[in-house]
Amino acid sequence: MRADDGFTVLVEPPFIVAGDEAPDVVQRRATKTIGWATALLKDAYFEHDPPDAPTVWLFRDDASYRRWAKRLFDDEPDTPYGYFTAEHNALVMNISTGGGTLVHELVHPFIDTNFPSCPSWFDEGLASLYEQCGERDGKIVGFENWRLPGLQAHIEAGTNPTFEALTHTSRDAFYADETGVHYAQARYLAFYLQHEGLLRRYYHAFHEGSASDPTGYATLKSVLGTNDMDAFEHEWKRFVLALRQS
Repeated sequence: MRADDGFTVLVEPPFIVAGDEAPDVVQRRATKTIGWATALLKDAYFEHDPPDAPTVWLFRDDASYRRWAKRLFDDEPDTPYGYFTAEHNALVMNISTGGGTLVHELVHPFIDTNFPSCPSWFDEGLASLYEQCGERDGKIVGFENWRLPGLQAHIEAGTNPTFEALTHTSRDAFYADETGVHYAQARYLAFYLQHEGLLRRYYHAFHEGSASDPTGYATLKSVLGTNDMDAFEHEWKRFVLALRQS
């Protein structure tokens, strides 16, 4: 990358931000989205910053996103939104799709640093929670989003997994799901825990106890205060089916 490639490069600790939109737009995204989300995520969950200043690449449109992903990393993105590449210590974003995916992807380098043994279901569930988010009483909160109707359809059809099955899903199996139900169910479990005021407690308990409970399932039962997961899943399904997309 050269200066005449048209990038504005800024430091928004712990990230470097590089974008090819107008400089004032890049600055606003760095401050209002990256800086804002970073501060609130750290307050809620994360003690340590990602090392070595990950770069957040903000590309103005799909063509720029795909061209630069190929040029910089020899990548051909399989998502139109953006992704985190640990190999290159970078977040690669098509920012024209909105800031929700950016906040989602910001979660991943923090998880990699603070909770490296975190299973994919919770890594993606927590990140997905903040695809549509805001601030309430000084805390970051996730709102209902586009994943909800698909999940409701799976619940009504009886095709969503149990939480025992979801939490025991391997990384490969989690990402192999083409229906979207793994992401959606993980997100709306996090959403339920948030609604009940239990999400931060769950994260910290899972993090601290992950050596003895690597899936997080036993911790989930403990934080919920129940061993009757059939009853909980019935309650959770009723909760989700009553939600409406924002």
